Amino acid sequence: MKKDPLTKDITGKMILLGTGTSVGVPAMGCRCTVCTSADPKNYRTRCSVIMGLPQGNLLIDTAPDLRQQLLREEIGIVHSVAYTHEHSDHVMGFDDLRLFQFYLGHPVPIFCTSVVQHRLEKAFDYAFSGKITTHPGATPSVDIHLIEPSTPFNVLGGTLTPVPLQHGPNFEVLGFRVGNVAYCTDVSHIPPTSMDLLTGLDVLVLDALRPDPHVTHFNIEQALEIVEKLHPKQTYFTHCSCSMNYKTVDPMLPEGVIVGWDGLQIDLT
Repeated sequence: MKKDPLTKDITGKMILLGTGTSVGVPAMGCRCTVCTSADPKNYRTRCSVIMGLPQGNLLIDTAPDLRQQLLREEIGIVHSVAYTHEHSDHVMGFDDLRLFQFYLGHPVPIFCTSVVQHRLEKAFDYAFSGKITTHPGATPSVDIHLIEPSTPFNVLGGTLTPVPLQHGPNFEVLGFRVGNVAYCTDVSHIPPTSMDLLTGLDVLVLDALRPDPHVTHFNIEQALEIVEKLHPKQTYFTHCSCSMNYKTVDPMLPEGVIVGWDGLQIDLT
């Protein structure tokens, strides 16, 4: 296997790999105008982003569409991974990490909470059993580093601050802030102490599932209320369902707020 794969240099950039809800857009069996749209900005894979930090590429979440996303963006190597939470649409691409141990020459560093670690070990028990069932490379090789909400950690020459968020009434997830850029997907409430961690942003990538209310996600109105309070210079909506037609929703949003799309590049500096 080639030791140094061709890879796009994304240093100083964050790419929205996927901006869709948990079932993706188009959704199976749906024939709405968005699911049948020819507009590429209405084609949304499951949520994930990648950041080009000074010492390598940091992936946030391993969506089920990970392989497709990385190939589309010509990302040859993932150097580390951080997880927002343990839901299937954010972890089920985990097995696609198994190539990177060969390129890196060591296990892939993973940064997550103990809850996410437990989910990974349960869902992908074959990767944590200590037994190679067929041959080297048959399973991902990872090195887990536990992180705590609100406690910054260093990775790949950058500093990430995990921002505690509520994803429904009784479920906690993490957003991440790097410099003046923050990524907050899968959120229905931001506690006051977390709002304090999100002041002074140049860019906010924020959950906005649909126009109508939802128990575990911001809708458009709720997301705009957060924007009004935080006043980031630019906001991109993510985790969008097929109720979010780019052509009709985007022109209705205030200045500085845009519906994000798969492949969108954002400056980290």
